Order: sequence, then structure tokens, then C-alpha cells
Amino acid sequence: MKFSLYLIATLIMCASCQDQPSAMDENINAKKTNAKEEILGALKLQQDSWNQGDVKGFMNHYLNSQELTFAGINGITKGHEQVLNRYLSNYDTVEKMGSLNFNVLEFRELSSTSAYVIGEWALQRATDNPSGYFTLVWEKVNGEWKIIHDHTS
Repeated sequence: MKFSLYLIATLIMCASCQDQPSAMDENINAKKTNAKEEILGALKLQQDSWNQGDVKGFMNHYLNSQELTFAGINGITKGHEQVLNRYLSNYDTVEKMGSLNFNVLEFRELSSTSAYVIGEWALQRATDNPSGYFTLVWEKVNGEWKIIHDHTS
């Protein structure tokens, strides 16, 4: 009888422990929340920069490296300077830039230093309202989340 009571008490204690998240679980969840908040915050800053006519500010969230890639309707552009030049040549006036709006459809953290975002983009301009989709691959570099690959169509 004494053994049965001990066994029941042990089982109850084990069951109650399983419902409690560990400190490690809480830290992992906090990091995921922080990554998502940081990346979504960076996207908001990008949108704001674009809407102020600041292409260079928009590009601040891209990795400043030759490793950066942009895939779009006209092919693949490699390197930060080349991607910047592409934006500057395609959007050389505030009228061409229009007003940008992002709508995030999916966020997924792949590791503590990488994530991707799938979303929609839309421009409102005087002459038209183009829109499409994007997939951004983000990497945490020197404590900051940066876009290392952008596929926009």
C-alpha cells in the first residue's frame, strides 16, 4: 500500500511538471518573438523609407555584400551595389516609387540566425497600381537582421 501511494504521488508530480514550460523553452520562444518583431519592424522601416522617396534607406535592410541576391522578372541581380542601382534606375522619381504597402502572409524562423518572410507588395501610383508577391530570406549578421535574398514578382 505504501508503495502504491508513493507511485501515485510520483506520477502526479511528473504529470504536473510536464505542463510547465522550462526556462529554456521560454528563452527560445522569446528569441522567436524577438526575431519576428525585429524583422517585421525592419519591413515597416523599409516601407516608410520607400514612401519618403528614400531608396538608400530602403536598402539599409539588405546585406551590404556581393553575396546579396535579388531575383525578379528581369532575372537575378547579385551584390548590394547592383541591387541598389537596379532600384535607383527603375524608381528614379517619387512618382515612379508611389506609395508602398507590405502585407506579410507568412513568417518562419529557420534558426536563431535565419528566417524567411512571404508577403504581398502593392504600389499606389497616379497612373497604375502594380502589386505582387515576395519571399525574403533574412540572416542575423552582427546582431542585425539583414535580407540576404529577395525574390519579388
